[in-house]
Amino acid sequence: MMIRLTAVSACALLSLAACGRDDRPAAQAPTDAAPVAMTPAEQPPSAPAADPNTLTSEGLGAARIGMSKADLIAAWGERANPKSVGGAEPEVCDQFHPVRAPEGVNVMIQDGKLTRITLMRGARIKTDRGFGLGDTAMAIKQAYGGSIFVEPHKYQAAPAEDLFVWARGGSTNYVADPSARGVRYEIGMDGKVSMIHAGDPSIQLVEGCS
Repeated sequence: MMIRLTAVSACALLSLAACGRDDRPAAQAPTDAAPVAMTPAEQPPSAPAADPNTLTSEGLGAARIGMSKADLIAAWGERANPKSVGGAEPEVCDQFHPVRAPEGVNVMIQDGKLTRITLMRGARIKTDRGFGLGDTAMAIKQAYGGSIFVEPHKYQAAPAEDLFVWARGGSTNYVADPSARGVRYEIGMDGKVSMIHAGDPSIQLVEGCS
C-alpha cells in the first residue's frame, strides 16, 4: 500500500511540473530593425549651392563647367536668339546667350559640353574675388599677387592685356589639359576689364571658337 501511494505521489509531482512549464518559443529580436532617423545635428553636411551671382572657374550658379549641353539648356534654357550663329561649326563649337542666363552672360559649348562662361557688355555678375566689368587691371593684380599670369593682348596695344588666374592646371605656356580651370580678365586699352572668361582651357581662345 505504501509503495502504491509513493508511485501516485511521484506521478502527481511530474504532472504539476509539466503543467507549470511554458513551452512557447522565446521571442526573437527582429532581424530587419527599422533604421533610426538622425537628428539634424547628426546629418552629414551637404555641399553649399553655387552662388547664382558669383562667377568662378567652375561655373556660375546652376551652369557648371563640363556639364552637357542638354543639362545647361535644362538649367538656363535655349539660346535667346535662335537665328544667331555662334561658330563656323556649331556642332563642334557654339556660343550663345541662354534665354534664362543673367544679362550679358554668354556660354561656349564644345563637343556637346559647357567649356566657358563669358561676362560681356551689360553683365553685372562678379567673380569670386569681387571683380567685374570696369574694374582696373591694377586692382586685379594687387588682389591676386604672384598667382596671376600676364599676357599681351593679341589685337590691342598696351595697356590692353590678358590676366590669367588658374585655379588648377595652369602654367605660363598654352594650357591643353581639359581638367584645368581658370579665369581670364580681358583688359582694354583704358586699363579696365572689358570681358571676363571662366572655365577650362577654352578661356585662352581669343577669336570666339578659334
